[in-house]
Amino acid sequence: MTGLKRQTIVIAGGGTAGWSAAAAMGKVLGKAFKISLVESEQIGTVGVGEATIPAIQTFNKVLGIDEFQFMKETNATIKLGINFENWLEEGHSYFHSFGRTGLDHWALGFQHFWLAASERGLTEKTFWDFSPETIAAMSNKCSPSLAYAFHLDSSKYAGFLREFAEKHGVSRIEGKIEDVELDPSNGEIACLHLEDGTQVKGDFFIDCTGFRALLIGEALGVEYVDWSDMLFCDRAIAVQTDLLGSPIPYTRAMAHDAGWQWKIPLQNRVGNGIIYSSDHLEDDKALERLLANIDTEPRTNPNFIKFRPGMRQKQWHKNCAAIGLSSGFLEPLESTSIHLIHFNILRLIRLLPLSLTNERAVNEFNEQIFGELETIKDFLVLHYWKNNRQGDAFWDRCRSVKVSKTLDERVNLFQETGTLFRNLEELFSENSWVQVLMGQGVIPNSQHPVAANMDESSLVKLLNGLFDTTHRNNSAFDSHEHFLTTSFGKHDAA
Repeated sequence: MTGLKRQTIVIAGGGTAGWSAAAAMGKVLGKAFKISLVESEQIGTVGVGEATIPAIQTFNKVLGIDEFQFMKETNATIKLGINFENWLEEGHSYFHSFGRTGLDHWALGFQHFWLAASERGLTEKTFWDFSPETIAAMSNKCSPSLAYAFHLDSSKYAGFLREFAEKHGVSRIEGKIEDVELDPSNGEIACLHLEDGTQVKGDFFIDCTGFRALLIGEALGVEYVDWSDMLFCDRAIAVQTDLLGSPIPYTRAMAHDAGWQWKIPLQNRVGNGIIYSSDHLEDDKALERLLANIDTEPRTNPNFIKFRPGMRQKQWHKNCAAIGLSSGFLEPLESTSIHLIHFNILRLIRLLPLSLTNERAVNEFNEQIFGELETIKDFLVLHYWKNNRQGDAFWDRCRSVKVSKTLDERVNLFQETGTLFRNLEELFSENSWVQVLMGQGVIPNSQHPVAANMDESSLVKLLNGLFDTTHRNNSAFDSHEHFLTTSFGKHDAA
């Protein structure tokens, strides 16, 4: 073991994906492998992944990142969830919060108790009145006791991770990749040729080259699985604006007749963008609509992004693994992009053998990611499929989409019984599914017998107690602004 040659891992591309890989691998594998990252200052990044989910805290803990410093360096704010506006129909909104709503019984979710009380006229409170994160978000408050994620500046985040990675021994190579050389004996990647003539040899390569997928796609020829028959949005435009007032602790996702628009508040600015289907809205009309629905004049030029929803048929092939946009892209609706970057890196680290290649490890990696992406795809499709928006060709098309058997059965089971089952390894919790299902108008026809047969006084006592506790706790929470200042050193840097 001690006499083995120290092998080299080469990360192609920077940005959030590349520097996340470099930071994690430098921290965990830096003593076992030589790790280098190749990037060019000439190439920009997509740079619009500004919203995250709570799983980012796991990645930070694995790396030992100080949350105070992380938030200060990335101009981060707290995210308690997403407010979906006009998705079910015009004028309707609902909140997808992190954390837990109400109190579950081991045999049934809280939705059964709420449904039983609502059906008998015992409460006029909504399901979301029992969600601590929703109540805090709508009152612009925050607390460390809540389940939260972050809004962050993705460019600053990449810089933050770069500094971390270089402290852990990762070397950066400046240069634009001109060609990828394959080993004729086995078809594996042997070397990256840069424009200036530099050759970067390695034993294992990580493709973080974005949508181009220079290694996994262009060089190794791994096919792309296209999901545009279920997810119709294929364009995005992003701009930044000044922040007016205090930042709110949630993302806004506002549906329009051909897609949706986002607003993401950071400490010092707001990220704005529009997602749309090019079949239903032209680029110039989309830009016009975006600019008409922002709070101040743009501080950046519009960033036009074309994408194709889907994923690579294999995420790890031969001696190359794809991380980030090179591996595929769904859309930013539920802020899963950075999560997929982080957890695919952690999966890769856990499965990476000493030899850097092992067929069983490769297959396991690919199967895990494919299963997760299938579930995330179903969750995203749900938002579009179950809508009551009338007269919009885009939304009419969404209602008629042929969904997967898994999603169809899951929705029907919930509609008929109020019960939802999920694989324990799935990303989104039961509470997430319940909130989106009911928010999109899928209201169960019945409840579990435990809730349905509960006597009225006990049911009222349960709901009133939970409601009072939730709102009493919320009254003691800090404002989001004060929370940022006292807990994370909010500042006004550009």
